Parts: sequence; C-alpha cells; structure tokens
Amino acid sequence: MKKDVFTLLGGFLTALLFFFGTIGVKFDWFTEESINAFVLVVSAFVALVVNVYAVWKNTNVFNKKDKGGGK
Repeated sequence: MKKDVFTLLGGFLTALLFFFGTIGVKFDWFTEESINAFVLVVSAFVALVVNVYAVWKNTNVFNKKDKGGGK
C-alpha cells in the first residue's frame, strides 16, 4: 500500500510535468530525474519516521510505568 502511494505521487508529478510542457511552461529544476529523487526522499523520510516511532513505542526506556524500582 505504501509503495502504491509513492507511485501515485510520482505519477501525479510526472503528469504535471507533461502538462506544463504542453502549455509551454518549463522549469529547469522540474525534470523526471528531480521527480524520481523527490519521491525517493519522501519515501525514505516516511520509512524513517515509521521506524523511529516503532523504536520509541517499543522501547521500555520511555515507559513511565517501569519506574517502580523492580517491585
């Protein structure tokens, strides 16, 4: 499912690139390579956030219930 979202994001940006090309608007920085790089960065960032949340949620260091001193 997550991969589908990033595929849709890349497809939308590519369609936007072709639309701008059709109406004659061109940006030097908005290319297929920049779209692929952006999708890669966004997917890596989402993976990092999910992993940091999983570590934070599953680590007992942050669990306040365990402050009882071993009782």
